[in-house]
Amino acid sequence: MRTLICGILCSLLAGLVFPFMALAGENRTYMIGGAAFEGYHAPANGASKGLVLVIHDWDGLTDYEMKRADMIAEMGYDAFAVDLYGKGNRPVDTGAKKAEVGRLYQDRALMRELILGGLAEARKLRPGKAVVMGYCFGGAAVLELARSGKAEDISGYVSFHGGLKTPQGQGYDSTTPPILIAHGGADQGIPMDDVAALSKELEGASVSYEIQVYSGAPHAFTVFGSPRYREQADRKSWVAFGDFLTEYLSD
Repeated sequence: MRTLICGILCSLLAGLVFPFMALAGENRTYMIGGAAFEGYHAPANGASKGLVLVIHDWDGLTDYEMKRADMIAEMGYDAFAVDLYGKGNRPVDTGAKKAEVGRLYQDRALMRELILGGLAEARKLRPGKAVVMGYCFGGAAVLELARSGKAEDISGYVSFHGGLKTPQGQGYDSTTPPILIAHGGADQGIPMDDVAALSKELEGASVSYEIQVYSGAPHAFTVFGSPRYREQADRKSWVAFGDFLTEYLSD
């Protein structure tokens, strides 16, 4: 388990200090099927304890995921934030964001291909086992990859306020690595019925999982500076995430 000092430090970084710090990593262009994508690599502070793949929300890869990647690097892990939209494609208005996520939800095979392409790029920088985590749309994409069984050497999956429904024809099995779900109890877009259904599904498939529900936390409760941001839920979920990494990924 994480030490008390480390837990307090990560809590401060998540809730107060980090949003005002400059980014420490670097952008990295990579190719998938002849198309250019631009991810973000944050190397571990000190000897690396493993690789964490970060999947963005419906905005595309922005400073938010880059900041989270830097926070992961401070914890001693190599972090790589993938790009599922393409280099330079960062939608701003709601309609454009809906179009981008809709394109990937309608083509699940493409979604998985793009995640795996980003993972392959990340492993050029840090080979070996990895944990895959994501926010909102990225959390749904994390579970898409978990159900696919296509990714190798994955130690676990983590979804922060992500979509939880399983598409028809898909499912989990007993070989699925451990899963951590961080969910807001006041999330109006992803109701508690979805949480209960996922729990029942994972139990039936004998998957190791943990679901954390934070009272009063709406959808996107971890997004710094947003009216939806809830410091306590962000802090607690980040500590739970750190514990998960320590248990399932650290050498």
